[in-house]
Amino acid sequence: MELTGKRVLVFGSGKSGIGAADLLGKVGAFPVIYDGNPQIDKEEVIHKTRGDYELEVYAGELPREVQESLDLVVLSPGVPTDIPLVRSFYEQGLPVWGEVELAYRIGKGEVLAITGTNGKTTTTALLGKIMEDARDSVFVVGNIGTPYTSKALEMREDTVTVAEISSFQLETIEKFAPKVSAILNITEDHLNRHHTMEEYIRVKELIVKNQKPEDTCVLNYEDEVLREFGKHITPKAVYFSSVRRLDEGIFLDGDLIVLKTAEEEIPIVHTGELKLLGQHNFENVMAAAAMAYYAGVPVESIRKSVCEFTAVAHRIEYVAEKNGVVYYNDSKGTNPDAAIKGIQAMNRPTFLIGGGYDKESSYDQWIQSFGGKVRCLVLIGQTRYKIKEAAERLGFHEIVLCENLEEAVKFCAEKAAPGDAVLLSPACASWGQFDNYEQRGDMFKEYVKQI
Repeated sequence: MELTGKRVLVFGSGKSGIGAADLLGKVGAFPVIYDGNPQIDKEEVIHKTRGDYELEVYAGELPREVQESLDLVVLSPGVPTDIPLVRSFYEQGLPVWGEVELAYRIGKGEVLAITGTNGKTTTTALLGKIMEDARDSVFVVGNIGTPYTSKALEMREDTVTVAEISSFQLETIEKFAPKVSAILNITEDHLNRHHTMEEYIRVKELIVKNQKPEDTCVLNYEDEVLREFGKHITPKAVYFSSVRRLDEGIFLDGDLIVLKTAEEEIPIVHTGELKLLGQHNFENVMAAAAMAYYAGVPVESIRKSVCEFTAVAHRIEYVAEKNGVVYYNDSKGTNPDAAIKGIQAMNRPTFLIGGGYDKESSYDQWIQSFGGKVRCLVLIGQTRYKIKEAAERLGFHEIVLCENLEEAVKFCAEKAAPGDAVLLSPACASWGQFDNYEQRGDMFKEYVKQI
């Protein structure tokens, strides 16, 4: 679609929406920002945009005459596709894109795209480093924090874009086609948005929708859904496994990560050479290394980059040691499966801070993973009573309820003994008390600093 002169509704006034409006304005379209929250400050929204272009902002109700004047709708990831207003766009015959689709259509070069329930951010950051070390023009964008739309106009034909793509973003793709994609795993998450596990899986698998036979999709062999999925896809399926050797793919052989192709077996790196800890991180390294290899990066370059890479913020991030107690920030543990990885990485008796916004998850497996490591479960947020009930039902009774994160940190600081750990790994989203998991993690680090 030629965008010049088109009236485009940008649904959502957050970071993604502002990025989309700026991109549309720069290519000669007329963006109309809409937010369903009637309380938003329209002047503040306009102030956040960058560039001199004509812009309208609506909040609360979208006037009928405005809707009828549109040529295209661009949804921010937080906007569900099944709400009445979005359904009315489809009924009107309007094309409805996500901001990823918009950026992809305007951007240039090759795309390497990563999705999955857990591990996306670490894998994206690691792949970003590998590509930045090997290529001249690289952008790391998407759910990792930098809107894809904010970089699209800077891309060249030789650009490589490494994109972390959420299920919310995959719902609204049309032509988006990565050269190499990856689905790291699929476990229960976001059922408040997707309603059923089947729908969540379907949306995740859309990442291969437009890939061609010469493209590649990297999949987790130990995920039964993905193992089966790989048998029926158009791109070449390349599997990774941390528990078995594969006839072809990338796997952990003792402490050595090995890539096996149809022609040769290539040692990549010994796990002891990595700065990342834990089996889940070895899987992230395998996925990133396989993606880079099939994107054409030499093995020596991959090896050097993965050995230099350090853990991303908010993912089992060491914060400080205070009075003999070590504090870790795992605010990125926004669902039970991610939080299981956090507690598994602990090697000390642990005060575990959990709870937050309710995404309709089940917490039983998380609680069952404590394995005698958790001295006390300190709960905050909307889910604290739900998690407490689940823990007590499963026989875990060392539980304290706190009003907020600051109170939780103070309690842990008072009760933890030298040799203990305090781990923020909430198993829940941050919404309600925080804007996002980054803000939650930053506040945790600030409260620890004050001890």
